[in-house]
Amino acid sequence: MGAERYDAVVVGSGPNGLAAAITLAEAGRSVLVLERDAVPGGGLRTEELLEPGFRHDVCSTVMALPPLLKFFEPLALDLVRPPSPLAHPFDDGTSVLVARSVAQTAARLRGDAAAYRRLMEPLASSTPELLAMILRPPRPPRHPILLARFGVLGLLSATTLARRSLREREARALLAGAAAHSLLALDEAGTAAVGMVMLASAHAGGWPVAGGGSQSVARAMVRRLDELGGKVAVEHRVTSLDDLPPHRVALLDLVPAGVLEVAASHLPGGYRERLAAYRHGPGAFKMDWTLDGPIPWRSADCARAATVHLGGTMEEIAESERQVADGRHPERPFVLLTQPTLFDPTRAPEGKHVAWAYCHVPNGSNIDMTVAVEDQVERFAPGFRDLVRKRSAWTARRLAEEEPNAVGGDVMGGRMDLRGLLARPVLRWNPYATPDPAILICSAATPPGGGVHGMCGVNAARAALRSRLR
Repeated sequence: MGAERYDAVVVGSGPNGLAAAITLAEAGRSVLVLERDAVPGGGLRTEELLEPGFRHDVCSTVMALPPLLKFFEPLALDLVRPPSPLAHPFDDGTSVLVARSVAQTAARLRGDAAAYRRLMEPLASSTPELLAMILRPPRPPRHPILLARFGVLGLLSATTLARRSLREREARALLAGAAAHSLLALDEAGTAAVGMVMLASAHAGGWPVAGGGSQSVARAMVRRLDELGGKVAVEHRVTSLDDLPPHRVALLDLVPAGVLEVAASHLPGGYRERLAAYRHGPGAFKMDWTLDGPIPWRSADCARAATVHLGGTMEEIAESERQVADGRHPERPFVLLTQPTLFDPTRAPEGKHVAWAYCHVPNGSNIDMTVAVEDQVERFAPGFRDLVRKRSAWTARRLAEEEPNAVGGDVMGGRMDLRGLLARPVLRWNPYATPDPAILICSAATPPGGGVHGMCGVNAARAALRSRLR
């Protein structure tokens, strides 16, 4: 890298780090991204984990939000959209599908059809506008009525909203499964907001898979940065900010543990103590499979969706998530499964398939949940195990070893409850800033939190442009 001076150096090339770098480069600033691994992208990685020719997404597969965000428009992502974003099967062999249309989805919900339309149509018809307000730091809203409607309901727990608004098994389970993406117990305040956002984004055009694997999204981001004159240096592990090339500001795509590792000497004691007290949520136990055929779902509708939620009724899902919150490993975990090769055959040899699934476990768990996860798949797809060629199982502890930002296997970069969103990573007027004006944090430990959307990086870069890089 020599002695070249940069306006900004970004440490970490996950989606937030790359989004921060792109935002700064679009503003005409010189940017260098430093990545410890051989390939940029963080959680946006695709590898042949088990067999040659079978390509697995190591972390993220489903792109729930990128198709709905303006930031991603110039990237021309190669996205594959399944006929339905989401399926949720039941023990009686039936399932409920989320269609792109709210009306089509509601028509499958029997007695809850009108209630589902009342709940989701205002949000689904204005999802990009809603996301533009909730994925940025607080400011006067452009659509106050939309935000107020969302906020009043979103502050509820998912189970409270379901019981107040919905009466039957299908709609309640659909909301519960969507809300469980929060990794929180479903009786916690604010989980309704996660459920509504996930369902609204599915109706609005989200939830595709990336053609060829999620690594293609990282490549598109790197390509965009390169077009703007930015640089990425791989296999460059940063152990101290003192080792960075000359720069005006450093943006850290690191959770608080990583920030303390590289920048502790630059930060005052009180702030270091607050970072050290940062709270992480539950971990994830992840499985990958290579398969000799498509998953044999009892309900054929499940083959229309890339994402399948396996957990039965709302009550069962809520119990599973409550057990995790209490530090236990559920016998019947709620399982989130993706089957990308049904719609993107480039990921496996002809006639073969890959699948990916995870369940929630206590943070730091080293328990192998293989039997419990596969039992849940087999429950709704008898004969699944007969199709398995090879499998891999990653405990929460192994996930943390592979991805340091996933402390204890927490793939959300920190607990996503109301307190965790308001004080992320600590309670400050500008959550991206630190006491050192030359250091900002741009990871999922800042608002709006976890998930592949890049907005933590975009928001941090804009904060840098308003302050250090004016």
